[in-house]
Amino acid sequence: MSSGVRHPLLSISPARLRPTQMTVGRAEVADKRAEWEKLGRKKRKELLAQHWFPGVLGPESQVFIVDHHHLGLALFEEKVKQVPVMIQRDFSWLEPPVFWRTMEFNRWAHPYDARGERQAYEAMPDRLDALADDPYRTLAARVRMAGGYSKDATPYAEFLWADYYRRHLKLKGNRVSDKQLQNALLLAHSHDTAYLPGWSGAVQ
Repeated sequence: MSSGVRHPLLSISPARLRPTQMTVGRAEVADKRAEWEKLGRKKRKELLAQHWFPGVLGPESQVFIVDHHHLGLALFEEKVKQVPVMIQRDFSWLEPPVFWRTMEFNRWAHPYDARGERQAYEAMPDRLDALADDPYRTLAARVRMAGGYSKDATPYAEFLWADYYRRHLKLKGNRVSDKQLQNALLLAHSHDTAYLPGWSGAVQ
């Protein structure tokens, strides 16, 4: 049985990393790939050194990452051979159902699909490249980057914003237009979104 002691930094192939969520914003992944491609060898090494992935050891000692899924998928698609992972906890001795319940209890798992609907743990993807696209997750991220709300430490904060927009805005062709972003920004500064993490107040 594990003592729960923090493990050292590991170096692991992105292809071996297990996700703890079901979706990403594919446009965000494309943005991160574009940023990576602009970097020289030295800057790439620096980026990897500064962005280690927090992980948990799960059943069969597989490594499950609990953050940086967009970056992880971007590096996977860029065929990066190794990324740094810091193991936060060792749950490798738990049976899969108990493991996933424990992960969700710790807010380290988000078993919701691209429609915002909860799914069984068995439906969680096995690899980063199996993550589905949720364009509303992209919209939520772009609203934050445009100043619509503040970055918040609440786990899966941007998924909560994505679910709000899923109910209130219709994206055409799963793409975020400038007009839709402006509409989303107006909603972000309304009283309707005051319950969401990072809300920065209503525009007077």
